[in-house]
Amino acid sequence: MTVRIGLTGPIGCGKSTIAGWLAKAGATIVDADELARAVVEPGEPGFDAVVEAFGGGVVDADGELDRTALAAIVFADPEELRRLEAIVHPAVRPRIMAAVAAAEADAAPAVVIEAIKLVEGGYVEQCDEVWLVDCHAAAQRDRLQARGLSAADAEARLATQAGLAERLRPAASRVIDTSGPLGETKRHVLEAFEAAVAAAPG
Repeated sequence: MTVRIGLTGPIGCGKSTIAGWLAKAGATIVDADELARAVVEPGEPGFDAVVEAFGGGVVDADGELDRTALAAIVFADPEELRRLEAIVHPAVRPRIMAAVAAAEADAAPAVVIEAIKLVEGGYVEQCDEVWLVDCHAAAQRDRLQARGLSAADAEARLATQAGLAERLRPAASRVIDTSGPLGETKRHVLEAFEAAVAAAPG
């Protein structure tokens, strides 16, 4: 039986790194962020809905979504972020569940749903385990700035997720703190993965 693992946690705490390790260990990864980008590509209904909601200023010269311009709007105003999520999340959910079904049809040992909005999106009930990835705030800031964000942009994104880890903690089967050495974190992750697969019925 394919075990379903929900992987969640605040931005900059290492979810994608952990997903990469799990993929190498044999899991199928369903990346909610990747699917969220896909549903607002030109030609998708989501693209038209975003442009209608936020105006032509979020479209670049090539007719693509200007994600930097859109981010400047939504990360400066929680209400605008909620408006964007109301467009994107309903379009993403069917794609996530289709990808999970495909992984199970292929008899993958595990399928990992990587999503910040795992709880709000109602995916917890679809998972056998929920892993919360967390780390110190200083590590978050450093990692976000290493991605090219300015200090101000990093702070704005962290502000939108204030208290997120604590809100997610009650839903978590496991908490993975990535503040320590990378090698130690990887060892804990792979041990947890082996335990999850071994515990799956069948």
